Amino acid sequence: MTSIAIVGAGPRLGLAIARTFGSQGYDVALIARNRTKLDDLVSTLTAEGITAAAFPADVLDRDALTQALKDAAAEFGGIDVLEYSPSAGLGSIKATTPAETELTHVQHEIEFQLYGAIAATEAVLPAMCEAGTGTLLFTTRATSMNPQPSTAPSGTAMAALRNWAINLHKELAGTGIQAAHIGIDATIGTPTFYGQPRATADQLSLLYWDLHIAHRDQAERIFRG
Repeated sequence: MTSIAIVGAGPRLGLAIARTFGSQGYDVALIARNRTKLDDLVSTLTAEGITAAAFPADVLDRDALTQALKDAAAEFGGIDVLEYSPSAGLGSIKATTPAETELTHVQHEIEFQLYGAIAATEAVLPAMCEAGTGTLLFTTRATSMNPQPSTAPSGTAMAALRNWAINLHKELAGTGIQAAHIGIDATIGTPTFYGQPRATADQLSLLYWDLHIAHRDQAERIFRG
């Protein structure tokens, strides 16, 4: 039995990743804050013949996130793949320049991006180490690689997550466990004021499957449309 836990599951990229892995026989654990939206995703996947279950949790609530992943592991007999890509929504992102940034702005983003990823990893990595296999995939946007002054707090936090993920990959080399960063320099479906190219969620989801199956030695994959 194989399974994937998607932290930050939503109706675009999260659903596409669930479909990509689910179509290959993976059970899917969906983790996000909103139970109703998760149940809708589960219904969609179930109708397509994919085994999926909802485990509501906020990534800012470390205990709840850890428990959700433990519950998912119990439900599906373990977690083989962890994918971390929560989105706080554009309305909640502090769009400030470096000079305008306050400590609280960065603290919130670090809690959301980096600390949440570390907590999720702590919840699943010991079992992966015991099994000698597993995959950890962490997603960020373009500002983790190409800083934009207008989004300094979120870009700073995502750059920290990128650094941590690549460093984790180096540490886990030779253990059978892969850690990798996926950087998306494109918008999903609609353009933005940055002029980034558009991509479909289905197109992006193949990056995750390809890293997991074919390129386990890679620490990073960048999509630029």
